[in-house]
Amino acid sequence: MSIFSNIFKTTDFNSSNSLQEFSCFADFFDHKYYAFSKATKRRSQLELYVFDKHIRPIFGQKTLAEITSQDLDLWMTAQLEAGYKPATVNKHSSMLNRILNIAVQWGYLDTNPFKAVVIKKLPTGDYMQRFLTHTEIKSLLSACKRSTHPFLHLFVKLLLLTGARKSELRLAKWTCIDLQKGELFVAVSKSGRSRTVVLSKKALAVLEQVKLRSEALGLPITRDSWVFANPRTGQPYTSLHIAFFKARDSAGLSSVRMHDLRHTYASLLINNGASIYEVQQLLGHYNISMTERYARLFPNTLQDRVDIVADSLDFDRI
Repeated sequence: MSIFSNIFKTTDFNSSNSLQEFSCFADFFDHKYYAFSKATKRRSQLELYVFDKHIRPIFGQKTLAEITSQDLDLWMTAQLEAGYKPATVNKHSSMLNRILNIAVQWGYLDTNPFKAVVIKKLPTGDYMQRFLTHTEIKSLLSACKRSTHPFLHLFVKLLLLTGARKSELRLAKWTCIDLQKGELFVAVSKSGRSRTVVLSKKALAVLEQVKLRSEALGLPITRDSWVFANPRTGQPYTSLHIAFFKARDSAGLSSVRMHDLRHTYASLLINNGASIYEVQQLLGHYNISMTERYARLFPNTLQDRVDIVADSLDFDRI
């Protein structure tokens, strides 16, 4: 029996559900929604984490019907006062809104209280993109090389050489890498689809260094082994942010995020003549609109293009 069968077995969508079936909202999440999330969402564990940290303490013991629009407005305001960024609060409220919508669709709640909130969406300002210069890249790599973290320097090098998302490298296994084709296969990317990260000769050379470093640390390098394994646990690192933050701060680059290395990769592609379609493919963007954020980096070649037409017509000879 599939996991979907188990969900539908425990959830009668055709019956008239009583609004009092669950003693509280946390009960609904734990016994109905989370099973659905695990079957349909790639990052269900993240939903559980957000629910446990930000939603359960406030709304967990309320019944679904007791949650009001005022409660939601006050909850979002409290998160801002606690120091969370507007974009983070928006993500939390979007998730809660989705859960309540499903409760309505399944018949456990009459109306989603989010329909009457005052704070529809917090303004986050313009999206900022940070591109590292060649000098900044050298400073960052030098700082990473001085780090005591055994893999930070090689990890950051690969981010710059591939434009991969940090999780795509962090969770990679050697079996995902085809050295002959120069490819890293990502089974499930951020879009929920598989994708292939193209590896240059320099990227492959860095991976060889990773192998040597792993062997020196006594880590396995079999096909089923993690590429970046924590020497203490043998499992992939949960995060490299702490080591990265220390390195970037020592390089005087405190405004740089790890994700900015992906932006930098895109800018280097564009500055060296790659088309927006090629950038889309190399970054693994499912929708071209994601790639169009970099459009302002493209050189203005429109004048050159119209001259091509004019020159080909050559009216002076007609």
